[in-house]
Amino acid sequence: MTAEFTGWHVLAEFGGVDTALCDDLERLESALRESLIAAGVTICEVVHKKFDPQGVTVLALLSESHASIHTYPESGDIFVDVFTCGSIGAGATKAVELLRDKLSPTTVRMQTVQRGHGAEKIYEPVGDGLTRIWDLHEVIVDTNTPFQHMVIARTDQGISLFSDDDRQSTEFSQVTYHEAMMVPAFVLAEKLDRVLIIGSGEGVASQMSVAAGATLVDHVDIDQREVELCAEHLPYGYTTAELTAAVKHEGPVHVHYADGWDFLANAQAAGTRYDVIVIDLPDERVEDAQHNRLYESEFLSRCKALLAPGGVLSAQAGCATMWRNETLKRSWGRFHEQFATVVPYGSDEHEWTFLFGLNEKIDDPVRGMRDRLALLPYRAATIDARALERGAVEPYALRG
Repeated sequence: MTAEFTGWHVLAEFGGVDTALCDDLERLESALRESLIAAGVTICEVVHKKFDPQGVTVLALLSESHASIHTYPESGDIFVDVFTCGSIGAGATKAVELLRDKLSPTTVRMQTVQRGHGAEKIYEPVGDGLTRIWDLHEVIVDTNTPFQHMVIARTDQGISLFSDDDRQSTEFSQVTYHEAMMVPAFVLAEKLDRVLIIGSGEGVASQMSVAAGATLVDHVDIDQREVELCAEHLPYGYTTAELTAAVKHEGPVHVHYADGWDFLANAQAAGTRYDVIVIDLPDERVEDAQHNRLYESEFLSRCKALLAPGGVLSAQAGCATMWRNETLKRSWGRFHEQFATVVPYGSDEHEWTFLFGLNEKIDDPVRGMRDRLALLPYRAATIDARALERGAVEPYALRG
């Protein structure tokens, strides 16, 4: 039988341990041995070292890996490290808990790290000092495209897409995300014929636009490899066959592998106009980042110039939560500088806020959006009239 390449690594810090016990080699070794045996692991050998003038290290070689303690009698602190692999992996946690009971520390800090196959994780930064951890049950794609580190994996949220450690979409919630980005624009625009989408590599936004009545959707994405891998592996958005047709401009969706900045310049030179323009890119960074230029005022101004009368610009504008709303504040200010009418929509999917801008002044845009929603060919699954009203109330932090 082949051993399963998995394991649990427990790192602990015991504080407030009796100083005499911290320097007692025999009691410490006995406590470690008894804890390991009671946890069901197999001890192969134990070695130890007594330091001068004080301090002890005890190291146990296990059939399942290793365990150790290292003491600081002068402060009553002990470092504990236990790693057990295979089917008894969780025995590491039990061993540390038993050792804790024997040594009676006044403070305990424990960190458990799952290792090996099935232990891959994405650590998604969500704010200063805050990280969201995604357990990856199966990694389907893990590659560096010319523009980003891309991961597609099975998670508890279904098959999910990550870009540079930021979650972009998940199988279970992508409809909520994409409807929050697209439906308010559909019902805010005066008409819906031509749509331009910049980013949104999965292809869902393009498909929603066609379902809502668009006759032409220009989908622009600089990262050809990402778009192709999404079509191949995601259960939503383009299929490979649909993407191939879109690249050939066969049908209403035309995919262009190009820089959004350059595409806008060419469209403006050609006199092209759009009823809806969508910017769906990885989050703007508080710090400098190459793609930040596609969120800034000059890019918004270029988009604005391509809007047909009554046209709408939609943009993923950041997060309303107070620990990471700096980029949303920036987008809010830029939209109000550029557009006569600005409507926000807060998504029910995690924390995203979208902004919608029109060149024309509309006194009560939400009323018209409610009326048009009932007539929209695309039937929204996650947005109704009340949701539009709720979503259009900007966060309190933006009102100043």
